[in-house]
Amino acid sequence: MLGNEQIKTLVEALPYLRDFKGKTVVVKYGGNAMINEEIKDKVLQDIVFLQCAGLRPVVVHGGGPEITMMLAKAGKKSEFVSGLRVTDAESVGLAEMALVGKINTDLVARLNVLGGSAVGLNGKDASLIKAKKHLADVYENGEVNLVDIGFVGNVEAINTGLIEVLLDAGYIPVIAPTGVGNNGETYNINADSVAGEIAGALNAEKLLVLTDVKGIYSDYKDESSFISTLSFEKAQELIIRGNIDGGMIPKVKACITALSGGAKKAHIIDGRSEHTILTEIFSDEGIGTEVVKAIY
Repeated sequence: MLGNEQIKTLVEALPYLRDFKGKTVVVKYGGNAMINEEIKDKVLQDIVFLQCAGLRPVVVHGGGPEITMMLAKAGKKSEFVSGLRVTDAESVGLAEMALVGKINTDLVARLNVLGGSAVGLNGKDASLIKAKKHLADVYENGEVNLVDIGFVGNVEAINTGLIEVLLDAGYIPVIAPTGVGNNGETYNINADSVAGEIAGALNAEKLLVLTDVKGIYSDYKDESSFISTLSFEKAQELIIRGNIDGGMIPKVKACITALSGGAKKAHIIDGRSEHTILTEIFSDEGIGTEVVKAIY
């Protein structure tokens, strides 16, 4: 039998269930939520719940720790520039094995066991993610320098038609962040960047970026500087000033990309807590940092 608190929670969720029915929500799944088995199940339950509630979830997953372990086994050390992994020809093959061959298939299987209808995709499927070489931005003394970090890509185009076909047919697309170049070459693309591009291209209702902190801080060293709502102009300013640390930069940029491309809202939320996706979407309080085009 449902208790009073559970009934109140359901009633609170009612207007959101009504308003978001049929809307597309892109979830960037990564961080500790992919490592801790108990949290992993809670996140995937949330995603299946979204589908059962009539929303259209799209999952874009990372796999940094898995790639790091695979590279280490091959005797290769991981190096990062502006939060992005330096990737040579051998490394991009190992990254593809980790992302597509292991993580993607595992997430699809888990979602289906939980009652969802998930389909795994990567950038090469029907040229889902067309990519070109990315040059990393390095901010030094107020200036921007561009650095070649190997087979790391920028998204050139998203085949939204394939994603829409799957969503219309009742499937959850689960997308590995690998892109394909003009000559069929593989590019490792930051999963946050891919999620932002996909959310924008789909005109998603929301982009939810799971991370390992509460949200965005005006000073990443000071938890008391947490920001609940942020315009993307202010977000860009914080990056340039160096107030956002390396790993958070791609996440904030993903929010900016999503909003610029057509997404309604973007949220950076703590994936370490249980059911943060449902709390953000179906409660009055929400959670994490909401990034919007402008604050009025």
